[in-house]
Amino acid sequence: MATSKMENRFKKGDVVCAKVRPSVSLVVRLYARRVYYCTTQNNPSEKELVYFDRELKSYDAIPLVMKT
Repeated sequence: MATSKMENRFKKGDVVCAKVRPSVSLVVRLYARRVYYCTTQNNPSEKELVYFDRELKSYDAIPLVMKT
């Protein structure tokens, strides 16, 4: 029986953003049990945020206008 293991797209330390708030850059802290644990890049002491893969995208893919 073949099993397919889903690989995570982002690695620890990658800068990403949530699709619902693309102006806030997040840093991936941990990937476990198919969810990403992220901290806000500009304020890492804020409460940690948790997202599924489908809710995140690479921060580099965001147009510059939306980042400000």
